[in-house]
Amino acid sequence: MSEFKNVTLTREAKIYFNGKVTSRTIVFADDTVKTLGIMMTGDYTFETEKPEMMEILSGQLTYCLKESDNWIDVKGGESFNVPRDSSFDLKVTELTDYCCSYID
Repeated sequence: MSEFKNVTLTREAKIYFNGKVTSRTIVFADDTVKTLGIMMTGDYTFETEKPEMMEILSGQLTYCLKESDNWIDVKGGESFNVPRDSSFDLKVTELTDYCCSYID
């Protein structure tokens, strides 16, 4: 889905890692929440409260889930899931456009 209709968009960006990662929050009529963002090349660690699905819209990265030594390559058109109350490491190897869905 490349277009979202009937949503509330938070105008101000969330800015992480000295501006190398940004996101904006979208809330749907059913209270579903997603964030859309950009990640510049670099290494990052994110923590989760809710389960997440990270869709990589374009770009490329490698991720490793908490308590795993397995690094997995992901590129535009692919996705991965992260469990609740966890963390994951990213090695972003090219500018990456992403959509994060928070799963209840």
